[in-house]
Amino acid sequence: MILAPSILSADFLHLGDALQACDEAGADWFQIDVMDGHFVPNISMGPLIVEACRRATERTLDVHLMISNPDAYLEVFKRAGADSLTVHIETTTHIHRTLGVIRELGCQVGVALNPGTPLTAIEQVLDLVDMVLIMTVNPGFSGQAFIPEMVGKIRKLRRMLDDRGLESHIQVDGGISPRTAPLAAEAGANVFVAASAIFQHPEGIPAGLRELREAVT
Repeated sequence: MILAPSILSADFLHLGDALQACDEAGADWFQIDVMDGHFVPNISMGPLIVEACRRATERTLDVHLMISNPDAYLEVFKRAGADSLTVHIETTTHIHRTLGVIRELGCQVGVALNPGTPLTAIEQVLDLVDMVLIMTVNPGFSGQAFIPEMVGKIRKLRRMLDDRGLESHIQVDGGISPRTAPLAAEAGANVFVAASAIFQHPEGIPAGLRELREAVT
């Protein structure tokens, strides 16, 4: 089980300290949510934040591109320090080409689906990816409630991967907490992105990570 704190809820005044606290508490990856105000109704961070995170940690930097025309920025984010690049099926016209470029750049390859997008949209590219991200909220903002209907979607994806003998990660993002993460884990997810549950935990980052880890193991 892989825990990937999303820095979207971190204190950016002390971002390096927040990443160090996560490192010391056993975070596996960090997720960096890139939003452009077009594909999602919010604007967040860009390559400079990825580069700063790269200097602050040696953990995997998982860059989630919630942007229109992601193809124009793949190499930019790789240069900034991304280890993994995830693009949304809803934003890509030629998904095979996009995923191939990510692979050629030497990054882990991820494809994401919004809650309303069916799994049939990615059936033809499952063998090209290292990870499928099932959004468990509508993307754009931290702190939203987990959509319970996504549990069935996760379970169906797990069956699809198993039937093809594929070992791709299933990542979940949105409303992930010690209460909801076990539902996703039971359905087949193994990478858990959490923002508020970690960075806004009343007892601090280590407690947030510890409770999430205990919930899925």
